[in-house]
This record gives sequence, structure tokens and C-alpha cells, in this order.
Amino acid sequence: MNITQTLAAELTATAAQIEAAVSLLDDGATVPFIARYRKEATGGLDDTQLRTLAERLQYLRELEERRAAVLKSIAEQGKLTPELQSQIEAADNKT
Repeated sequence: MNITQTLAAELTATAAQIEAAVSLLDDGATVPFIARYRKEATGGLDDTQLRTLAERLQYLRELEERRAAVLKSIAEQGKLTPELQSQIEAADNKT
């Protein structure tokens, strides 16, 4: 599952709403700005949903970066097995 699908499921929103909000956040818009002036772009996501989205987006992106670093490190050591790789890829938190 990718980040957009994960956020859509967690926030009970559509993928289009999530993609629009992520795009606005990536462009530097703040949560209050999006909630007030870009409701039509996000399909009506409210301030609470947008704040949760921004926090989870950051966490999930950091998780992906960490996952890639761990996989690379284990592979460089020559200890990466297909089973270990699938377990790491299935992890849903940083610990």
C-alpha cells in the first residue's frame, strides 16, 4: 500500500482529496491556509483532518526513508534474505 492509499484509509477520504492536500502541503501551503482557502481543492477536508494528514504524511515519508536505509545496510552486509526483506517492507512503524 502506498502513502496516498494509507492516508486515504486512515482519514476516510478519497485518494484525490489526499493527493490534492499533499500537493498543496508540498508547495508550502500551511494547514490553516488550505483549510480556509483551498477547501474546494481538497474536497472539503477540515482543519483537523488536514493537520492529521500533515503529521502522518511526514511520519510515513520518514518511515519509507528509514526502511530504504535499513534494507540497503543489511544488503551491503550480505545478510538480506527474501523473508527478512518482506518483513521489513511490511513494517508499519519505525520501531
